[in-house]
Amino acid sequence: MHKRLAVAAAAAAVGIAVAGGGLAVAGSTDDEGTLSGPQARAATEAALEATGGGRANSVERDSENGATWEVEVTKTDGDTVDVRLDAAYEVVVIEGDSDASESGS
Repeated sequence: MHKRLAVAAAAAAVGIAVAGGGLAVAGSTDDEGTLSGPQARAATEAALEATGGGRANSVERDSENGATWEVEVTKTDGDTVDVRLDAAYEVVVIEGDSDASESGS
C-alpha cells in the first residue's frame, strides 16, 4: 500500500512539474549542478570543437560576458578552460578556469 502511494505521489509530482513548465528546456541537472539534455549536448559539442577536443567536465547556464552557456573543458594538453557560448552556441570567450588554477591543477 505504501509503495503504491509513493509511486502515485511521484507520478503526480512529475505531472505537475511538466504541466507547470518545471522541466528545464536544457534538461536536468545532476548532483553537481551540471546540465544535461539536447541543448547542453549542443553546448558541449561546440565547446569541444572550439578547444580542439578534450573532455567536458560540466555544462552550466551562464550570463558572464553576454554568454548563455559555460562549458568547463579539460583540453588534451591537460589545461582546463571555461568556454562561454551564446544562445546560438557561438564562442563568446575562452578563459582559463580559475577554480582549476586555484586548486593547483
